[in-house]
Amino acid sequence: MHSCKDTEKEQYMKQQDRLITGSLSQIGRKLVVMSGKGGVGKSTVAVNLAVALARRGNSVGLMDVDLHGPSVPTLLGIRGQRVFSELDRLIPIQYTDNLKVLSIANLVGGGDDAVIWRGPMKIGAIRQFISDVEWGLLDFLVIDSPPGTGDEPLTIAQTIPGGEAVIVTTPQELSLADVRRCVNFCRQVSMPVRGIIENMSGFSCPHCGKETAIFKKGGGEEGARLMKVPFLGAIPLDPAVMLSSDDGKPSLSAGEGPSAAAFQKIVEKIIIGGERQKSAGASAESEKEARGKDKKSMKKEVKTMKCAIPVQGGKLCAHFGHCEEFAIVAFEKGQIGSRELLKPPPHEPGVLPEWLAGLGVSLVIAGGMGSRAQELFRAKGIEVLTGAPGGTPEDLLRSYLSGTLRTGENVCDH
Repeated sequence: MHSCKDTEKEQYMKQQDRLITGSLSQIGRKLVVMSGKGGVGKSTVAVNLAVALARRGNSVGLMDVDLHGPSVPTLLGIRGQRVFSELDRLIPIQYTDNLKVLSIANLVGGGDDAVIWRGPMKIGAIRQFISDVEWGLLDFLVIDSPPGTGDEPLTIAQTIPGGEAVIVTTPQELSLADVRRCVNFCRQVSMPVRGIIENMSGFSCPHCGKETAIFKKGGGEEGARLMKVPFLGAIPLDPAVMLSSDDGKPSLSAGEGPSAAAFQKIVEKIIIGGERQKSAGASAESEKEARGKDKKSMKKEVKTMKCAIPVQGGKLCAHFGHCEEFAIVAFEKGQIGSRELLKPPPHEPGVLPEWLAGLGVSLVIAGGMGSRAQELFRAKGIEVLTGAPGGTPEDLLRSYLSGTLRTGENVCDH
């Protein structure tokens, strides 16, 4: 049974989902700037990318979701400015006529206060950055995501469909190893990688112009080739960029010198790459529509559905997130078909719903499952039944199909 508190929460989440959908419908491309580790210049790239796009006449939003280390206000010189609300909507800071900015540092305290939040609070804040903010019509939304592949990037992937990852790295092998994890993360959550940027690729001498490779030369390009994703370009080290960043004046997007020139080429590639993808998608959709018309008179295919059941020792595991393996059982017209046992990926928020959805699963039968996990499954269009009794996967599914499956209390409701 659902308590009144659960019902209120479900209603709030549904209302927030509607607000998020409405807000995103007014936004064109969403660029998620990521990095596998900190200190690679990710925020500098995100800020300059947003400024460069705005200077080209685009309407741009810059959303800083690096909740524990927000750098955007410092890089733009807007530390201390506060975000205000109007008619229950947050109004982003209008940095220029074409650029709106929102950062947690402009919402909480004086900008130097530590944000000490656990996962659920971070997830809620990021969702509110879309649902409760008056972004208006945007050509681009640039999202400065924190390093790694934790709660924030995962929430972005789940909340903002159609996002494109721009991954920033340095030529060091340690950074490149983290990039590989970033790319694999994007593939797992179905976020296309727009490309990799190698920052601090070498030092360009301001006197003679000669470039010296301080780290491994060409590592970012090699990593992109091995991971089979686009390489957007390399930005050399430039002391002027550091000085202008400290002064809150983006220089990569408009300055002179090799760093600014390299960055402008990267921006061009990002713009052109998105246009090509849009064009290819339109062509594919037209082709798909034409094939659909040709097949109208053909016999309809019978859809085979799949059920996922967490098992341990051949029987239902009490908690779906800590099982040895998942039994993926096919069923069609009330009849049980093939079964396969698969090892699940590491148990992290949102990973299992994404994994099972990718396998074509439409039903999960479990003993216990937390309420947040159930929400994530529902968001993927997967039905969840909790409180199932112990038994083999086939017995449980057979009872479900015959309408005799009796479910009890959800043994996990965190």
